[in-house]
Amino acid sequence: MTRPFRKLTRDERGAAIIEMALLLPVLSTIVIGVADISRAYSQKLILEQTAYRAIEKVQQYQASQSTLTALKNEVVTAATDAGFTDVTTSNVTIDFWLECNGTRQSTYDMNCTSGQTQARWLTVDVTHDFTPMFASNRWPGSNSNGSYTLHGRAGLRTQ
Repeated sequence: MTRPFRKLTRDERGAAIIEMALLLPVLSTIVIGVADISRAYSQKLILEQTAYRAIEKVQQYQASQSTLTALKNEVVTAATDAGFTDVTTSNVTIDFWLECNGTRQSTYDMNCTSGQTQARWLTVDVTHDFTPMFASNRWPGSNSNGSYTLHGRAGLRTQ
């Protein structure tokens, strides 16, 4: 009775299949994770390009708070052209501010007092939700539906 068991313990046929069965879930998880991270990074870069498109519009004419709607619409148009059809003006945040000697002021349209260094700034932030292949809200930083909010940011000193 012990003879067949001894023979079976020395038999190495099928060991590779067992090793593959043990490692395949780990390797497939790594491959899917890398694919998800690369897709998210690609979408983030596209969002940044849409924000830079609005910044290019600012370079064409002097930015002021009256151009806020036009800039938001430009970001939405760029996002739609890039394939983000669900981006609306509510996904776009544009911030104008004035700095006097490096201190942020409450009003953009005022001027600094004489002798102070004046700088006007503009930032554009566009958001979009990215849903990974296997969405789960248990991962850190994920939204309640398992998606992640990506931000495309661009900034420019206008004066």
